Amino acid sequence: MKGNKKTVLIGLSGGVDSAVAAGMLLREGYEVIGLYLQMTDTAGGLQNVSKIADALKIELITLDVRGDFEQIIDYFVSEYARGRTPNPCICCNAKIKFAHLLEQADKLDINYVATGHHARIIDGFIYRAFDKDQSYALFELPREYLPRIIFPLGGLRNKQEVHNLAEEMGLSSMHLPDSQEVCFVKGDYTSLLRQRRPEVFREGNIVNTAGEVLGKHDGIVHFTIGQRRGLGVALGKPMYVIDIDPSTATVTIGDKHELESRYLYASDANWHDLPASDVFEALVRIRYNHPGCLGRVHIVDEQRFEVDFIEPAVAITPGQAAVVYQGDKLLGGGWIEKISEKNCENQDL
Repeated sequence: MKGNKKTVLIGLSGGVDSAVAAGMLLREGYEVIGLYLQMTDTAGGLQNVSKIADALKIELITLDVRGDFEQIIDYFVSEYARGRTPNPCICCNAKIKFAHLLEQADKLDINYVATGHHARIIDGFIYRAFDKDQSYALFELPREYLPRIIFPLGGLRNKQEVHNLAEEMGLSSMHLPDSQEVCFVKGDYTSLLRQRRPEVFREGNIVNTAGEVLGKHDGIVHFTIGQRRGLGVALGKPMYVIDIDPSTATVTIGDKHELESRYLYASDANWHDLPASDVFEALVRIRYNHPGCLGRVHIVDEQRFEVDFIEPAVAITPGQAAVVYQGDKLLGGGWIEKISEKNCENQDL
């Protein structure tokens, strides 16, 4: 049993971020134990993790979670089949990575867990990192997890600091990779979809917002809201995917201004903290690399909320998350269901 309050169980992926995070914890005086979650059949990650553990002289535990990880792959392909754009990293963080980290920590009587995510924990809440912020992908973590989590990289000011630390720790010679967006997709994700959901590769029309047919496509899975390249039609000016209708396999394209909307509706909300009022102003990010737009958030009920943006947001995409911040503090978020044309309740903030 590891009852020492200075013991941390850290998730090691085989990449440079989690390796450096483990090294930083050692420097801070923690006893560090590594946990590698085998989520796919690829062996490269375990090889890297073993080298990292040896270099840092820490204990390593491996856990095969491929069976559990199938739910993330199923979600990924199902969302594309519905004409939506999934974000598997968010689901994996809550349902696989941190769930298993904390389960193993409890078995070992370890108080804290850590990962190489770029985010900060302050007073039991998630805050944006100073650089390469990844807090967006953490909104689904249950509130009760947060006091037990450490993010060593959240205070770093730039990406180069990670690589400088890797060199100081003797890890740079391993040529560890940076984190990967979708770890289970090698190359083109459509090959995975063709293998698991071949029925979604059916021909459909590409139309403009007036409904005029401009061309044909061989599957809605080739498209996402806001996409500009690879549309299969040439109109002499840039065009963007505006809408995807899986029921008719219709892809609607239009001008960039037609991507703009002031409203969204989100469901399956998860809140870490909320203001007292059901209507409040906040910064809302609508995808991972989105800086955020100011808007009025209206809490409909525990699971649903609407956002009325002060200025139109571009390419609001069903299937992605709407994550809500006040300053750098992450309040919570939910999954974008539709681009609502309804104003949030007109109440004073």
